[in-house]
Amino acid sequence: MTASPNSRLRTFGPRTAGPGRPVYVVGEIGINHNGDLGNAFALIDAAAEAGCDAVKFQKRTPEICTPRDQWDIERDTPWGRMTYIAYRHKVEFGEDAYRAIDEHCATRGIGWFASPWDTEAVAFLEKFDPPAHKVASASLTDDELLRALRATGRTVVLSTGMSTPKQIRHAVEVLGSDNILLCHATSTYPAKAEELNLRVINTLQEEYPNVPIGYSGHETGLQTTLAAVALGAAFVERHITLDRAMWGSDQAASVEPGGLARLVRDIRTIETALGDGVKRVYESELGPMKKLRRVQGELAAV
Repeated sequence: MTASPNSRLRTFGPRTAGPGRPVYVVGEIGINHNGDLGNAFALIDAAAEAGCDAVKFQKRTPEICTPRDQWDIERDTPWGRMTYIAYRHKVEFGEDAYRAIDEHCATRGIGWFASPWDTEAVAFLEKFDPPAHKVASASLTDDELLRALRATGRTVVLSTGMSTPKQIRHAVEVLGSDNILLCHATSTYPAKAEELNLRVINTLQEEYPNVPIGYSGHETGLQTTLAAVALGAAFVERHITLDRAMWGSDQAASVEPGGLARLVRDIRTIETALGDGVKRVYESELGPMKKLRRVQGELAAV
């Protein structure tokens, strides 16, 4: 599983991500399934049909991740009024559900992994031999979680939203740079275009020359994610939903199935169009050259 220290390639199961490789595209389901396995299957199907490489979930141990003083606060939900801790359990899948998800993804030929929010969740996910783990931006400063993820030996995707350069450097030191992929992100839902600051992708590429850089987007629309690919993002993640009007905090900043299909299609077009950076005269240009160029000049290799 371990990449060489001087490599900017990372393994995701059978796939490799990094410069010169196809962009690794992830549909972030998160908790947009609203605790319904049927919704999860439908989102997996949409991602597979769009051509995504993987889907991603979020995994929490509610009693660990929910502050004790919020457990008994009641809130209105689609399932009626309930305490916050009951709600957190309602939107979490257990082992049987993830077994079903694992089987469904295998059937559809798409990978899946998750963002664990605590060390118990890491141990839970390890039962399924995932291709990678993801650190949510909110967990970047959780050294205990980072150490547990490093110990798995798997590729770790680290989102950098709501984090300072110093905090990012510390997280990279804790995780080690050999197996990580950094994702630029702005942790607002939805994020404003003027706060996306996509050129940070290039800043991270310069600061971490041995680490592939990706993009985790929470904006509305597709064009800015495509711009991230043009800037060199080797990994792209967008939240996905069956319907942006569904109940849930992440739905409005998510991409519906039709948009997801267009996004993956356009990412593939852009990465093909970017080419290798070597200037050449294509055979298809020879006819127009003969027809349009008054002074032909020499066709030399350099």
